[in-house]
Amino acid sequence: MKRKCDNCDRPATHHSIEIVNGQKIEKHLCDAHAAEDGMTVVKTVHTPINELLTNFVKMHSGQSVESLDQMTCNQCGMTFARFREHSLLGCSYCYTVFERQLTPLLERAHEGGTHHIGKVPRHAGAGDQRQNHLLRMRKQLDEAVSSEDYELAARLRDDIVRMEDQTG
Repeated sequence: MKRKCDNCDRPATHHSIEIVNGQKIEKHLCDAHAAEDGMTVVKTVHTPINELLTNFVKMHSGQSVESLDQMTCNQCGMTFARFREHSLLGCSYCYTVFERQLTPLLERAHEGGTHHIGKVPRHAGAGDQRQNHLLRMRKQLDEAVSSEDYELAARLRDDIVRMEDQTG
């Protein structure tokens, strides 16, 4: 629920709470009455993201914004001005064309990283463990054959075949 100014019917845009002699005093005032009451009015200017991006690129590239805006990808026709406006590149070749301008942005967004190194899927850990277990079993099989423990070798061989059938 929006409050109205304590002194008029306009919406209250400034709110203050003071404790004076143990008493809580609340004030809800419009811009005009807040200025009369001596409340400092601080206007916050919210800069649009594309302007922030433009300024950041300009600061780190050493080129004028106008010359950056004219840069164009030869493959898809994407201009740097269009990238700044929409924050989307047109094709993979854009990364090469705009590399110098994109590198500082990528470094900031990815904690210093500028190249994709891939990820290991969560379920891959189980596959790696199974693979390591199979390698250990094959090594034990070789040792069992070398030491002529054919019963152990036969058991290991059967276990390996069973595991491979489960994964395959």
